[in-house]
Order: sequence, then structure tokens, then C-alpha cells
Amino acid sequence: MNAEQYRITEEPYYQPQKREIELFQAAYASRMPVMLKGPTGCGKSRFVEHMAWKLQKPLITVACNEDMTASDLVGRFLLDSSGTRWQDGPLTLAARMGAICYLDEIVEARQDTTVVIHPLTDYRRTLPLDKKGELIQAHPDFQLVISYNPGYQNLMKDLKESTKQRFSAMEFDYADAEVEADIVMKETGLERNPAESLVKIAQVSRNLKGHGLNEGISTRLLVYAATLIKNGIEPHDACRMALVCPIIDDADIRDTLHHAIDSVFA
Repeated sequence: MNAEQYRITEEPYYQPQKREIELFQAAYASRMPVMLKGPTGCGKSRFVEHMAWKLQKPLITVACNEDMTASDLVGRFLLDSSGTRWQDGPLTLAARMGAICYLDEIVEARQDTTVVIHPLTDYRRTLPLDKKGELIQAHPDFQLVISYNPGYQNLMKDLKESTKQRFSAMEFDYADAEVEADIVMKETGLERNPAESLVKIAQVSRNLKGHGLNEGISTRLLVYAATLIKNGIEPHDACRMALVCPIIDDADIRDTLHHAIDSVFA
């Protein structure tokens, strides 16, 4: 178990929007579990990476999905040439070594799977390995962080109240226009004018949320479009490829966004 392989050695770029860094540091000081709520691609994962770097703690990230089982989180017995051996899962590794364990998009996991995190989120700070007959007392540096997108809760799934109320919570959203343009510029090296134009298109799409779009264009997709432009792709083509095609199939909404692209990059 080598904690060093999970350390982030170079500072991940993150542009604070409010007091989220100060709030997270206060939560970590008490090893309080934290839930990050916000739309897809607004910077939640980058924020966790930045905080792990800032706190100089190892970070183990799990991308949750609907097929993930409790064994995927805590571990399982494996067969090899010498018989059976136990292999810790990512949650168990983090609890043992004192890492920050980040469960990304926790709402995607099955509800019976998320129950295994409950003993780690209260005064017990324990993780029972029933199959192994072991009870792990979490390392003093261990912290659990989860994220999810509340915008999907009515369409797909939601977290159980018994899970939500075990966490403190921080709300994230897309940055204001100037800061978001700065992020696109910093991430890709794109000049300010085209970066600001991309942000204008994103704002048009976000105004359509609930009126044909489930989600607006994310900051992540803006970075994709800017990268294509930086690599010599014409802005109209880059926007269609990175901003429109990934998020919408409806012809009317697509035409609305194409019109916005044509207007901004006239």
C-alpha cells in the first residue's frame, strides 16, 4: 500500500468562485464528510483534486456507475495460483492509508451499494469487511467526499435521505462569464475574444435548460471546443462538434444553438 502513488504532485488549476476552498479546509480539519452538488462539468472533480494537492493528501477517485457493487468499493477475494487472496477496493485502501476518497456521481451507483459508506460518515468512522471478518478503523486523515448532479434527480435517481444527511454539502455552479473565460484561456491557451465567444454560446444553452435541454453546455465542453479551435479547427465546426452534438438530438434546439454560434462567430 503506497500512498505516494495517489498524491497529486503538481497543482491542478482551479479558479475559486466563492469561499469553497476555505469551507472545504474547515470541513477537512474535522474530517467531516462532504457532498459536492452541481451540474455536470462545472469543476467539482477539479476542485477535489486541487484540495487534495493543497492539503498534501493522497486522493483516490471512484467513477460511480449503475453496475458498481459493494465489493467494487470495499474489496473481494480473488483466485490466483496459490489459492485465494483478498484485494482491497478503493474505499478500503483510502480508509487504511488516510486518503481522501472521492466518489464521483454517487447517484449513479445502486442504492444498496452506497449503504456501505454509512459507518464511515458518523462518529464510528469504521468500515466492516463482512466477507473478510474485519472491521477497519479509518485512518485519522481519511475523509469521504461525494458528488452528484441534483438536476438529474427527478429524471433518474436521487440519494436516500439517510445518505444525504450524513454529509455537509457545498453547492457548485458554472462560473460567471469573465471567470469562465479565464478558465478556458488558462486550460487551452486560447485568446480572450474567442474564449468569451464560447462562454456566450454556453450561456444561451443554459437558458434553454428545462425548455428542451436537460443540461446546458458545461465548462468542460467549452474547454473541448477551445482545444479544437487552438488546434486549427474553424470555430463553427469546433462548436458544433464539441458543444452541440454531445448534448442535443432535437432538431429545433440544435438549430437554435447553431444560430447562436453563427451570431457569435459572425
